[in-house]
Amino acid sequence: MHYQAIIPVKTLTQAKSRLTGYLSLEQRRQLVLTMLRHVLLVLQESDIHITVVSADAEVCSYARSWGAQTLNEEQPGHNPALTAAAQHILSEIPDVDKGHVGLLTISADLPLLQVDEIQAMIEASKEYPVVLAASQEGTGTNALLVHPPLNIPYVFGQDSLQHYLNEATKWHLPTKIQKSHGLSFDIDTIDDLELLQMYAWEYRAMQQRVDEAYSLSTRC
Repeated sequence: MHYQAIIPVKTLTQAKSRLTGYLSLEQRRQLVLTMLRHVLLVLQESDIHITVVSADAEVCSYARSWGAQTLNEEQPGHNPALTAAAQHILSEIPDVDKGHVGLLTISADLPLLQVDEIQAMIEASKEYPVVLAASQEGTGTNALLVHPPLNIPYVFGQDSLQHYLNEATKWHLPTKIQKSHGLSFDIDTIDDLELLQMYAWEYRAMQQRVDEAYSLSTRC
């Protein structure tokens, strides 16, 4: 199985609008690009070909600088734009190989995403043609892995997780919901951002303890 990934990214002036009262436009811009870079690096380490879809020229340029292919978002609406991107990706794959392609559509704002979580989705896709990762509140969808691509339509939006489950049932496609912290934890509100800062502090404290323990062990 060959895996491709699509990462949709809003324009930097629109992204993370719920943080407008807390972060300046420049701070939100930096936040979006930093999280995008993290997701790109995780997917690259997972040996997945990546396409970033955005109407923002700066986002596309930034993504290319980190090794991703980019597509300009021309279709109005999130789901039509993703469908157009998936169709473009498929058009570049020989017909004989299209049945052996898994397409991962994943959020750009997953700051705790880890390689093993992507690998777990890939492993699950060997048994399930539809693999979903729910958002932290349990109703949205942060990642969708489907093979063959476009086996079900894109239905991102409010309560998308249930909509995807309904589509999978409609088309008799076995489905798995993949649960992990890095796939579920996205950044939308100031509470999310404060929680991320807490996780970062805990990680740094843990790393310091590990470094201290290693330093002591080398002296013995």
